[in-house]
Amino acid sequence: MPAHSPTEPNAAPSGPVSAAPSTPLRRRALRCLLAAAVPALLFTLWWLATDVWHLFLANQLPSPRQVWSALLELSGEGDYTRHLGASLRRVGIGFSLGASAALVIGFAVGLSHTIERLLDPTLQALRNVPSLAWVPFLLLWLGIDETPKITLIAIGSFFPVYLNLVTGVRQVDRKLIEVGHIFGLGKLALVWRIFLPAATPYALAGLRIGAGQAWLFLVAAELIASTRGLGFMLIDGQNNLRPDIMLVGILTLALLGKATDGLLRLVERRLLVWSDTFEAKA
Repeated sequence: MPAHSPTEPNAAPSGPVSAAPSTPLRRRALRCLLAAAVPALLFTLWWLATDVWHLFLANQLPSPRQVWSALLELSGEGDYTRHLGASLRRVGIGFSLGASAALVIGFAVGLSHTIERLLDPTLQALRNVPSLAWVPFLLLWLGIDETPKITLIAIGSFFPVYLNLVTGVRQVDRKLIEVGHIFGLGKLALVWRIFLPAATPYALAGLRIGAGQAWLFLVAAELIASTRGLGFMLIDGQNNLRPDIMLVGILTLALLGKATDGLLRLVERRLLVWSDTFEAKA
């Protein structure tokens, strides 16, 4: 009888084996393309409306070429760097002060009904005061130097962080607190082991909103007897009928706001790496 060769169930298949595609790399590239799609579309429409179709006059909407020329002009004279540095410094200090105060007060209000009854009604009333309403009083109280500008940015940054953090503390699962008591955790241990991790996502969301508010309040802050800053550059462009300079300021503020939010999102992902949350599908 002819001999049969033994069957090898784990034998490797014959023929060329194609390398598996780099799924994370492709996914990252797709995300970058999707993120750039809308800005590219808006830029194209802007270029078509101004340089090709001539739907707007130069004093109504400058073309991308004119805005780029204005940026080069400001950079060559050193004005752009001076305005950018002043605004970055003000936002950095104001946001740090406002967010720090909000984290401390927000935790205190969230953990204590007594402190909530004492502080929260006043804070909720002050939250609804328009930013420009603070300007004349800050001038009277703090003078015309950097202090009133930083104070106004700190006010704008404070309330989003405060509101989100109080909500996060109050949303902590009561069963987790009961388990902490069962294991003999004291007040400080409860805050560190239970309240802080549970409220962190809310606090980080508040920080992202507060950072955006800081850039919004910057323009109002630089109305206070300012001679430099992106807000001043906007006002100066308006006074001198230079919409190209105004667009340089607007686009710079937009890019800085996006960069700040992107940095905070990176911090958020690093700090919440332990969380098992829903991820939206494509």
